[in-house]
Amino acid sequence: MGETADSKKHDDHKEKEKKHEKEEKHEGEDRDKEDKGKKEKKQKKDKDCKDKEDKEDGGKEKKEKNHEGKKNPEKLRAELQKIESKIQALTQKKEELLKLLDEVEKAAVKPSG
Repeated sequence: MGETADSKKHDDHKEKEKKHEKEEKHEGEDRDKEDKGKKEKKQKKDKDCKDKEDKEDGGKEKKEKNHEGKKNPEKLRAELQKIESKIQALTQKKEELLKLLDEVEKAAVKPSG
């Protein structure tokens, strides 16, 4: 009879240890959740403070566009000319790159062929 009583005590002790481990694990998860919640609240608070500062300073607010210049034909022509010059420069650069690429590809084919 002594052996069964000892084995029951041993089993009870194991169960208590398992419960204790589970409780510690859950407490750790709860602490992690609390820490995460605190971090999120702090980040939100910091963001709110920054937004207030930006508004007070006239910081990075969306600029309103001036549409009056869009009705002026002289300004429209000037803008169009500016865009055309950019297109020409990019087209020239594209042609140069295509030539270089063609030369490199031909050079790569000759030694192996």
